[in-house]
Amino acid sequence: MNPTRPSDTYSPMYFLSSLGAGGLSVTFFMWLMFWVPHPGRTVPIFEDILAAFQTGSPLKQAMILGALAGIALFVVLNLKSLIWNLSHFSAWKRTEAYQKFLKTNAQSQLMALPLALAMSVNGLFIAGLVFVPGLWNVVEYLFPLALTAFVAIAVLAFRLYGDFLGRIKVEGGFNHAANNSFGQILPAFAFAMVGVGMAAPAAMSASATVVGLSIVASTFLMITAALIAGVALILGIRSMLDHGTNAETAPTLMILIPLMTILGILMMRQSHGLGVQFENHSTDADTFLFLARMVSIQVVFALFGWLILSRHNYGKRFLWGRETSVMSYALVCPGVGFVVLMQFFIHKGLVAVHLVDKFSPAYWALVGIALAVQAAMIGLVFVLNRRHFGTPRAMAAVPAE
Repeated sequence: MNPTRPSDTYSPMYFLSSLGAGGLSVTFFMWLMFWVPHPGRTVPIFEDILAAFQTGSPLKQAMILGALAGIALFVVLNLKSLIWNLSHFSAWKRTEAYQKFLKTNAQSQLMALPLALAMSVNGLFIAGLVFVPGLWNVVEYLFPLALTAFVAIAVLAFRLYGDFLGRIKVEGGFNHAANNSFGQILPAFAFAMVGVGMAAPAAMSASATVVGLSIVASTFLMITAALIAGVALILGIRSMLDHGTNAETAPTLMILIPLMTILGILMMRQSHGLGVQFENHSTDADTFLFLARMVSIQVVFALFGWLILSRHNYGKRFLWGRETSVMSYALVCPGVGFVVLMQFFIHKGLVAVHLVDKFSPAYWALVGIALAVQAAMIGLVFVLNRRHFGTPRAMAAVPAE
């Protein structure tokens, strides 16, 4: 039977559909993070949200309901997509196509599996904070469980990436001509996503031991991600200079944007834990400068990626044209990453150092940029889901290389 939808030809990059939905749940959590008071805690919980709703204005109540609805919707979509992917991935592994896949550069795309798993764990933790009453009372018991889950995902990630590295370092066969993208940075993204989950207890736990373990474990994953990203960036640029880029993999050129968000949050979580437990406090000015640098990197790679995508007429071809590519899901992550880090930059950077007054016209102009990108990413997810998973239509599916 011939495939009738793009998703009928499976690729592990479909794990990015789960990742994107999970990331959008985080963008709605940012509303609660910065617009709902949560004294004495680094994150808002059910009780904070309920108190804000009961005493807030109609506008604040609408914001809270919108945030909760967004979190619930996209956590459900995240898990639904994850389950679909795990089922189809299991079946795909028994095919001849999978064996051929393992002999190509694309083998590193298997890292989308631990990436999606780590995102789902992070998303479930957020859902627990905002929807489960009393969770904060037992949160110290949950941190060791969360760390254990992330260690298991990290082991899976190292096994998958180890198989890829072992093959190309022993057998050779890495195709530099086909490496004309930043697709090989995906493993760094996966390790960073596991690392940011491991860093969560550093920002939230009252136990010095848990905070210390969290910092050590997340630092190991952070360094792993940084090393892989650095090497892959250089190799990708070299290949692009020699062979140009191709349209299908062009969305990966902006993968540095979500990577900067994940690493930025990871380091901020570590910094908080170091200040609370080990008397190594960062100033608001330090955080402002750090976030300014991270956002600057994001903007540079956004401009670079937009330039290449425009030259390839990517939108006309793959977003509303007749062609489809699973790599289009890689466009969601940069938008989500920018929204999240922009919210931190506004609130923990500009507002904290009093460059911008909260709720001033300048503040809403900056927040409006984040909200506009958030809305665009929501629309993109539904467009891609309809094109790849919806009613079959006459399209030419482009397989991931």
